[in-house]
Amino acid sequence: MTGNAGLPPLICVVGPTGTGKSAAAIALAHRFDGEVVSADSRQVYRGMDIGTAKVGDIERAAVPHHLLDIRAPDQPYSVHEFARDAEEAIAAIRARGRLPIVAGGTGHYLAALTRGFLPAAVEPDPALRAELERLQEEQGVAALAERLRRVDPVVGAGIDL
Repeated sequence: MTGNAGLPPLICVVGPTGTGKSAAAIALAHRFDGEVVSADSRQVYRGMDIGTAKVGDIERAAVPHHLLDIRAPDQPYSVHEFARDAEEAIAAIRARGRLPIVAGGTGHYLAALTRGFLPAAVEPDPALRAELERLQEEQGVAALAERLRRVDPVVGAGIDL
């Protein structure tokens, strides 16, 4: 979302779970003719409603919401996919002459969208994940940190166990 001179503003309502972000975003959407784009890494999953404080059908009927319930719980969803999907949703909202309001608390999602910060795009590696989970189970988190220090000494030096 960098370099958007001349485009309508983008409002971001951010913070931890349970602080009223959704209610604030809905109030802003009513006041300024907006639509809400979720920036929550768990609300993208169908069925993950209660623990994520996902808005219900009444709120969704009153104000359009985007990027909710777009994946099954067993389907991965990356920050890269979020950035692409959010950009598309925001462009569509603007094309309708409405105000995009991003609401959520997933920091990587928000950084990717507002500052262009994207970690390297890599495909999931189930074998590596299984290996690292096994290492953690057998030897603990310190073994994972040591492995990270061997692979990337700079990042590994900044890890606080």
